[in-house]
Amino acid sequence: MNDTTRPTAAPRPGTPSRLRAINDRAALDLLLEHGPLSRTRIGALTGLSKPTASQLLARLEAAGLVVPVGTTAGGPGPNAQLYEVNPAAGYVAGLDVTPSQIRFAVADITGRTRAEYTLATPGRQAAGTVRRVADGLAETLQRAELPWGSLREVVIGTPGALDPQTNKLRYAAHLPGWHTPDLTGELSAALGAPVAIENDVNLAAVAEQALGSARGSEDFVLLWAEEGIGAAIVIGGRLHRGFTGGAGEVGYMPLPGAPLVRNVRRENSGGFQELAGANAVLALAKQYRLTARSAQAAIVRALETPGAGEEFLQVLANRLATGLAAIVAVVDPELVVLSGGIPTAGGERLRELVQEELTGLAVPRPKLLSSTVQGSPVLHGALQRALTDARERAFTTA
Repeated sequence: MNDTTRPTAAPRPGTPSRLRAINDRAALDLLLEHGPLSRTRIGALTGLSKPTASQLLARLEAAGLVVPVGTTAGGPGPNAQLYEVNPAAGYVAGLDVTPSQIRFAVADITGRTRAEYTLATPGRQAAGTVRRVADGLAETLQRAELPWGSLREVVIGTPGALDPQTNKLRYAAHLPGWHTPDLTGELSAALGAPVAIENDVNLAAVAEQALGSARGSEDFVLLWAEEGIGAAIVIGGRLHRGFTGGAGEVGYMPLPGAPLVRNVRRENSGGFQELAGANAVLALAKQYRLTARSAQAAIVRALETPGAGEEFLQVLANRLATGLAAIVAVVDPELVVLSGGIPTAGGERLRELVQEELTGLAVPRPKLLSSTVQGSPVLHGALQRALTDARERAFTTA
């Protein structure tokens, strides 16, 4: 039976309580988008009458979801009371986990970051992961002047992805301590809040769609190039994760010009990673006598070195475009966003070269833009995901 032959469910009736909840949520979203608004302005933006808008604001204020923040000034007539979303209506945390460090951030329900903290984890052992996360989060909450237990949601970005069938982290053998069967449950119990674990590159795409170059785009691919290579795929405005959560693990993708890795699980590598990951960039830089301690530093030096530097950038652009050509041939996105340390270091020049190479290698011709998210895209994406989930619960007034 296909969808066209299934009985159509009867629409839910528009009960007064449900209609009030819809109006409440619409008003809260408008306050988040526009900042402080008056009763009259909320009525105009929602189409509600003044008495209904007044009742709505009274209801939201009684629920602790909005607070008065002054009055309008300078216009004709009496000043009007302004309202905004109550920042204390809830708090969330986002984490960006890498093999060498964990970044923490705490934000209030309006999205304003209250505190950040970075915990270095060089050479850590598999044991003690939950304790380290709890200690780091406690320090971040202390810096935000918030008590333990005040969080509504915690979202953690990691390399790899949780397999929805087993709830175990896959594609991240280089992240010891994050592979226990009930890691999400253990973290939720230790942190005193619901915990979600999400692929780090997927979270970078969430940030890009909310804050950066992918705003307004429903179909795009974000290519992440740093220590590793990964991609996030957004189709119809939603992340595509795949059956085992591994959609976008393109570092394992076999490509021409790279050695064929026949046991990617054991080697934790693949064709695209061997072509354009950080180690490959350093090896390529060495060929052009661009000595540097990191891939990003090598690219910066190439930008400053005529001749050999430009040749190096052209080869790197070809390698990135080779992987992208395979991706866009399957996905055919409207937009590709380049993100991560390698594209950021290469700036507009590397983006231009990748665009030129991709034009010759692929039939689809998506726009190619650089990331415009400031700071850590993964951390921003974790906060955005946490805010979405927390607001869904906090803003429900039915």
